[in-house]
Amino acid sequence: LRKLMKRALFNVTKLKLITFKNNFKKKRPKPINLQEDIKSFVRFGIDLYKGNEYFVPPLIFDEMATLNPSKNPAFEHCEAASFLAYKNNQIVGRILVLVNHKANVEWNQKYARFGFVDFIDDKEVVDKLFKAAEDWARIRGMEKIHGPMGFTDLDYEGMLVEGFDRISTMSTIYNYPYYPKHLERMGYVKDVDWVEFLIKVPDELSDRYVRTGEIIKKRSGVEILNPRNKEEVMSYATEIFQLINLAYKDLYGYVALTDKQIEYYADIYLPMIRLDFLALVVRREDKKIVGVGIGLPSLAKALQKSKGRVLPTGWVHLYKALKGSNDILDLLLVAIHPDYQGKGLNSLMFNKFISAANKMGITYTESNPEMETNAKVHSLWKDMDAEQHKRRRVYIKEL
Repeated sequence: LRKLMKRALFNVTKLKLITFKNNFKKKRPKPINLQEDIKSFVRFGIDLYKGNEYFVPPLIFDEMATLNPSKNPAFEHCEAASFLAYKNNQIVGRILVLVNHKANVEWNQKYARFGFVDFIDDKEVVDKLFKAAEDWARIRGMEKIHGPMGFTDLDYEGMLVEGFDRISTMSTIYNYPYYPKHLERMGYVKDVDWVEFLIKVPDELSDRYVRTGEIIKKRSGVEILNPRNKEEVMSYATEIFQLINLAYKDLYGYVALTDKQIEYYADIYLPMIRLDFLALVVRREDKKIVGVGIGLPSLAKALQKSKGRVLPTGWVHLYKALKGSNDILDLLLVAIHPDYQGKGLNSLMFNKFISAANKMGITYTESNPEMETNAKVHSLWKDMDAEQHKRRRVYIKEL
């Protein structure tokens, strides 16, 4: 068994993908080609939703890089295995199971994570997939398994349990309504929920918002930093992600990004940023960043048109969404230094976003996931026209 499992998993240095074949009659896992199976793994997660108007495909190249140990620096402290389920020679399910050893040390736990999970509505398929993941975790001495979660907090996490009739965003999971039913049938229970809001952008930046912003800047000794170009933004990359590490350290399942991970994510995501939707709040005395807010014109419909591909023509749809007309803004993250939380720095960021959104013709913003217990974050929308329209869940099970 140990020999088979050693061949079957990918660890911090080598990736192998597992497949069940012949209608699940063959129980022995078989390692197969890395690159081709990563592609099959990613493609199934898109093809399953063909024709679904609410599903937003991921960027294929980004998802393949995430799953590749030679590219994703998270594999320095993670080990994982991916399973593909076959039935009648067709892929019918996928799941990734991983152990983030760094997270387990920081949170003093023995948890495995499952993620990148998709399947047809078939009890046999679902049971086989999760049994494979759970067995893999047990062999490694894990006591519980939870998910959907990824290698880091920047990966997809949280299974959709409300809002199946709303279009997804580029940074969140969409799944069919039968997914949570199967998990609950197998004994998985709620661990935490995130909620999401659709917020009407005010028609203009009122004098009250402006006055409040000036009071906050004076009282807290801060100001908004406006980088002139993306090269200047990149010079702040390490400081931005270090602030995120500090601000998010107590959030569910969060594990601080390493220097290599910061470099990895900065290279992928910061070049996509529009400067008018980047808000950096700095201390006036030393220009140290104490708050960051990042928004992005929605890429949801562009990704649907491109089917997750950048080439040969997908980049055109993505470029138009970023630079042309768009009516939705995705609020990707807000991070505030613990010493400055509760002092209204978020108002400074939103003032900048509202002004830029009005100029671009944006009418709504998606909050993206917020912990259901995070009253401080929810209070940001209390004076706005906001609708809580989605809910997603991390499930957990004892092994």
